[in-house]
Amino acid sequence: MSEALKGVRILDMTHVQSGPTCTQLLAWFGADVIKVERPGVGDITRGQLRDLPDADSLYFTMLNSNKRSVTLNTKTEKGKEILTRLIEECDVMVENFAPGALDRMGFSWERIQEINPRIIYASIKGFGPGAYEDCKVYENVAQCTGGSASTTGFDDGPPTVTGSQIGDSGTGLHLALGIVTALYHRTHSGKGQRVECAMQDGVLNLCRVKLRDQQRLEHGPLKEYPQYPNGEFGEAVPRAGNASGGGQPGWAVQTKGGGPNDYIYVIIQPPGWAPLMKTIGREELIEDPEWATPEVRLPKLDQCFAMIEEWTKTKSKFEVMEILNALNVPCGPILSMKELAEDQSLRATGTVVEVPHPTRGSYLTVGNPIKLSASPAKVDRSPLLGEHTDEILGAVLGMSAADIEAAKAEGAV
Repeated sequence: MSEALKGVRILDMTHVQSGPTCTQLLAWFGADVIKVERPGVGDITRGQLRDLPDADSLYFTMLNSNKRSVTLNTKTEKGKEILTRLIEECDVMVENFAPGALDRMGFSWERIQEINPRIIYASIKGFGPGAYEDCKVYENVAQCTGGSASTTGFDDGPPTVTGSQIGDSGTGLHLALGIVTALYHRTHSGKGQRVECAMQDGVLNLCRVKLRDQQRLEHGPLKEYPQYPNGEFGEAVPRAGNASGGGQPGWAVQTKGGGPNDYIYVIIQPPGWAPLMKTIGREELIEDPEWATPEVRLPKLDQCFAMIEEWTKTKSKFEVMEILNALNVPCGPILSMKELAEDQSLRATGTVVEVPHPTRGSYLTVGNPIKLSASPAKVDRSPLLGEHTDEILGAVLGMSAADIEAAKAEGAV
């Protein structure tokens, strides 16, 4: 079996989360990802939220698997010369600097094209062209400006961000698709191109069902939302708590144990109504005209889920999962991070991976969520700062040992 992206070389000038998510995914598929970092400092996340002294943080290690690290001071002339040569030798250049940062360094898109007409130049920015294009954006800002926060939470509470990193990691995933698409285009055009992803755009793409509902709202109330029929709808899509985003009603109901994550999400589909009611001991409602159809149940979904919760509170979330799945009733337990970290099935599929590290010992990280039958991904540890500097300057750029030492003496690497 071969690595899907073997032979593709990525110049990784990204930091923090959005860009490293993208380049790590490409590295998992076999691309040679060369991470450029500042000498003595490196990616800022190496030291952020550090849980062990003198070891790279989990923030860094979990975003930079399978990469090689080279240190480079691009403020020196020699550093700029080395960067130019790296651009010549790479297929893709990825960056998520603040708007205009690379231009000020002398590496505009036009200059990069001159250096290597075949290169794919990929960027993540906060916003696309418009009034906010020069603004910096972080995870929660992206969630707020992309529509997620306004539609997350309960109707009687404030806008809420989600724990999923849909702004940073979500945009990184979008950019990875753009890069492989541009690489495929190059196979028949022979030319590189620019790939750009805005975090606001990426979040909005993940919120498309809410944009759908905004248009539906113009033609009447959203009947699957908990505000119907007794609440009020304004001009914008409201927050819907745990209501399903689709046409089938769902809710998180409490289970035995009473802990913060002792809940299971249950969806009521028309074919599941009869077996569900039989299971919870409410057979009389199966044919009752006040309950038998989705239309008559819709105005009293709160009562439906309250009845279901009376039953689920007598069993653990895993017992409920086993019983309802046998009845083809869609459901899913609310799993904590602790439960996910300890899930052996996720270990077996490589979704959660334990990786050895020379300074911090073994740590858990996410594996490749995309599985290819002929190109399985292997997760290696993240690089130490500058670990591969000599290797890259020598093997990739053809610099002699004397040249490398001279570059070090100049403070270029």
